[in-house]
Amino acid sequence: MLVDLRSDTVTKPTPEMYEAMARAPLGDDVLGDDPTVKELEELSAFMMGKESALFVPSGTMGNQIALRTWVKPGEAILVEQNAHIVLNESGGPGVHSQCLTWTLPSTDGVMNPQEVALRITVGSIHTPKTSLLCLENTHNRAGGTVIPMKTLGALEQIAREHGLNIHLDGARIFNAAHALKTSAQEIARHADSVMFCLSKGLSCPVGSMLTGPKDFIEEARVHRKRMGGGMRQAGILAACGIVALKTLTERLIEDHQRARRFAETLHEMPGLRVPLHTVQTNIVMVDTDLPAVSWQQRLGEQNVLCLPVSRHRLRFVFHREITDNHLNYALNVFHQLTKAMPPSTPASKP
Repeated sequence: MLVDLRSDTVTKPTPEMYEAMARAPLGDDVLGDDPTVKELEELSAFMMGKESALFVPSGTMGNQIALRTWVKPGEAILVEQNAHIVLNESGGPGVHSQCLTWTLPSTDGVMNPQEVALRITVGSIHTPKTSLLCLENTHNRAGGTVIPMKTLGALEQIAREHGLNIHLDGARIFNAAHALKTSAQEIARHADSVMFCLSKGLSCPVGSMLTGPKDFIEEARVHRKRMGGGMRQAGILAACGIVALKTLTERLIEDHQRARRFAETLHEMPGLRVPLHTVQTNIVMVDTDLPAVSWQQRLGEQNVLCLPVSRHRLRFVFHREITDNHLNYALNVFHQLTKAMPPSTPASKP
């Protein structure tokens, strides 16, 4: 049995997606006449409560297009210091938007609204203008944590008071919605633009959506073309997105439940610790007494795949292709390995 917990991006299309791909009406999306892409964009805009939407090849491109559209060269963005936009997009803000990136610390990926307010700069002959607040919900490197709705509202209020636009990296926004017991649209209403991924927990082979005001999306379409993101008969891919949004968003709660069981069980094992308060969605961070790469290697030998994210931390991501049988197998492998691994000095567990 193979248990691939490296990421929810490893998911394959569902049988319904393959069928939808085969019968999707197609056109040339760069020329604006692919009907399936149009349907996906209209559905995505509706689900986020926005005027318009744009189909893009990746979440990284969606984020970078948003920044390029909102921010002028020489202006600044405000973003959490471990955000995907900062650490996982190859320096895109500086390359594509020529902007400064002000970073702030956080508690489990959630920035303090008062600290955000203090970091905003007013443009002058000496000082760059802070023009965009970037949020990430769920927060990947914090372990799939969510921004509480009250905090989200406070962040929005501060941004409005200072004339900032808000872009939400909502790659896993539907996971956030389940954790917060609300809708993705309710989360999205606190941001001017929202990017969300189809190719993670929603199992699509390719693609993300950028949503926002109509004029914003019209300009974003130009930047997509400039970055090489215009695709031709993209309806083949968009068809999968339509299936995902109509049929797969509700089942994400199953991934959360399996992640929680996995986390609580591992936390009781010697040599392992899990910050249980961060296990809010489908991501589990596991701290290891021994080097994380040692655990990764030994787990891989037993067909349990994961990724090290630091010297003593592993990341596990649950998704549609992980069943209870896969979970049980992975836990059994951990039980066996904790008995076989060399002794270490255990740290105290909270």
